[in-house]
Amino acid sequence: MAVTDAAIDKIKQMITSGELAPGDRLPKEADLAERLGLSRNSLREAVRALALINVLDVRQGDGTYVTSLQPHLLLEAMSFVVDFHRDDTVLQFLEVRRVLEPAATAMAALNMSDEDVKELRAILDALPGDPSVEELVANDLRFHQHIAAGSGNPVLCSLIDSLSGPTTRARVWRGLTQEGALDDTREQHVMICEAIAARRPEVARAWATVHVAGVEEWLRRTL
Repeated sequence: MAVTDAAIDKIKQMITSGELAPGDRLPKEADLAERLGLSRNSLREAVRALALINVLDVRQGDGTYVTSLQPHLLLEAMSFVVDFHRDDTVLQFLEVRRVLEPAATAMAALNMSDEDVKELRAILDALPGDPSVEELVANDLRFHQHIAAGSGNPVLCSLIDSLSGPTTRARVWRGLTQEGALDDTREQHVMICEAIAARRPEVARAWATVHVAGVEEWLRRTL
């Protein structure tokens, strides 16, 4: 194991064992390096690497702290990597969305508050009667983000958010080229919303599957 990797592993063990909790400040660099049997350079590299993936927060003039370790922070690194996807992998991202989003939608039908459902309807109502493709896609993103948050599972919500970017261009492309895509999207959103409002998780799951699979199947035929 490389020296830096070993240093990362030792700090990780301190966190996973509970010795360092979210929000805790790390001991001074010299003290921590001596305690872990590391050189200060190796420790510095480990801290820098863990800061890049939001495990640690380096505050100039103050010290280094463990972050909140909330899923949205830790999964930001995945979002960064996802941004490097190639066009020929978009179908793979859509396949993953087809697995995750229906599950989140079913959970939202059980967990969303009445106020959350009211806000979901407001998102639908905010879409103009004759929207541009850009307006439809932006509304689509807000709609699905709100449902993912309503699932009550922050990890699932963060995963779905990270998958939105790679499939956005496919949604725009479909809206520009497929006849009836705008109307289909609007109708499917309404059916998803009504199923959530009626607290019918399996119906909500089914409509979410139809919705995501429609984009996926269109892209398969197009490619």
